[in-house]
Amino acid sequence: MKVPMLDLSEQYSYLKSEVLEALDSVMSSSQFILGNNVKKLEADIAKYSHVSHGIGCGNGSDAIHIALQAAGIGAGDEVITTPFTFFATGGAIVRAGATPVYADIDPVSFNLDPNEIEKHITDKTKAIIPVHLYGQMADMVSIRKIADKHNLVVIEDAAQAIGSKQGEFSVGELGDAATYSFFPTKNLGAYGDAGMVVTNNDDIAEKSRVIRVHGSKPKYYHHVLGYNSRLDEMQAAILNVKFPHLDKWGEQRRKHADFYTSLLNERVSEYVQPPVKVKGFYHVFHQYTILTDRRDELQAYLNENGVSTMIYYPLPLHLQPVFENLGYKKGDFPKTEKAANEALSLPMFPELKEEQQKYVVEKIAEFFAKK
Repeated sequence: MKVPMLDLSEQYSYLKSEVLEALDSVMSSSQFILGNNVKKLEADIAKYSHVSHGIGCGNGSDAIHIALQAAGIGAGDEVITTPFTFFATGGAIVRAGATPVYADIDPVSFNLDPNEIEKHITDKTKAIIPVHLYGQMADMVSIRKIADKHNLVVIEDAAQAIGSKQGEFSVGELGDAATYSFFPTKNLGAYGDAGMVVTNNDDIAEKSRVIRVHGSKPKYYHHVLGYNSRLDEMQAAILNVKFPHLDKWGEQRRKHADFYTSLLNERVSEYVQPPVKVKGFYHVFHQYTILTDRRDELQAYLNENGVSTMIYYPLPLHLQPVFENLGYKKGDFPKTEKAANEALSLPMFPELKEEQQKYVVEKIAEFFAKK
């Protein structure tokens, strides 16, 4: 059996007529930049996030950069974040002119550990970027308290976590802003690059809108240095078709996660640690990520048997060559490094079939039986 990491074909087949109709409407209108589809998506995603503003932009990486710049973060500032994330998080901090300062993770949730933050705060610290990794929010209640105590801005990197919650709080409610990616593989994915900043802060919202269009307001009058990062009208039209299905798809992911966990606990609990749904948090399972100390061998075996997997992320940010100037070394963040050596993400998408999941776990059990 072949089990892909992600298969979008069934989803497209189901939505095909609506998607093509939406795209035809855009083409017929000849309104391709910041039109009605973008406005509708911005309003809907803002409402979904329980905030006042949505600012569509070119991609999730730009969204982080725009939010930082709009919040006044720049040269000479330090931003505390997790080293266990995609490069875009650290990259956006540097692109904004600031310096990333890393703090270790909570090994249960894989997210930035609030207990690790304060030891890294200096008089140069201006912001915190928690990353809601794999679809589960970081402990934003605790992070907000730390930020308020030290007068810090909080930008939530929610690229993987649209729809996730901590108690009654949605992404964006406790941060000064939050950022989404609509990359095709995300829980709400476009058919190309797309992203968004969401915020309750009127000033951050207004500055974000200006920054995404070369820093101009009015047109051709530039008071800040921005860049071209607008959410494409055609991508917005596609996302408007898909958005009403997001919660249903999230529940399907959660159902698949529970099924995986029950199978793994039954078959290989001695060798594999399934992901944990932290009490009080609503996990939307962008990824279903296990831990095992034989990760690389297991991945090779699964690949040989038709099961696609991914490693998110094999080299933490503090060890990336491009950040060598920051002075970090191996061993600085042991919990992050352990996760980077042991984390393996299994196939996860709403249309995943139970027989596919059974096959995946059967092959995992088969691997460890050969030990």
